[in-house]
Amino acid sequence: MPQDPTERRVTVTGPPRRTGRASGYYRPRTEIDEQTTLGHTYVRSLMRSQLRAGLTVFAVLGLLVGPLPLLFAAMPGARRLEWAVLGFGLYAPLVLLARWYVRRAERNERDFVRLVEDR
Repeated sequence: MPQDPTERRVTVTGPPRRTGRASGYYRPRTEIDEQTTLGHTYVRSLMRSQLRAGLTVFAVLGLLVGPLPLLFAAMPGARRLEWAVLGFGLYAPLVLLARWYVRRAERNERDFVRLVEDR
């Protein structure tokens, strides 16, 4: 009983013709290295998020330290209070603000690396 040619199985023993990834796949790291428009957009996104964190810290610092000269001018005889506020009262908020900024900057960079790394 002869087999129908449409039912015959074909076994391919040669090497695969296509190696690598699918043609629709893009690599963000390559886009950044080649300085394409998409790579430029990725880097601008990182820079924008870092700038936003820096401006937030600057604004909080301005609101925290900015009114102090007015406060000190309103109380002319309180020299010891001025030094206490400047020496001890601002230290903890400045350290907390710096710590928040470093954590935010590292989180931005970690998110960027996660976006760019090859999967």
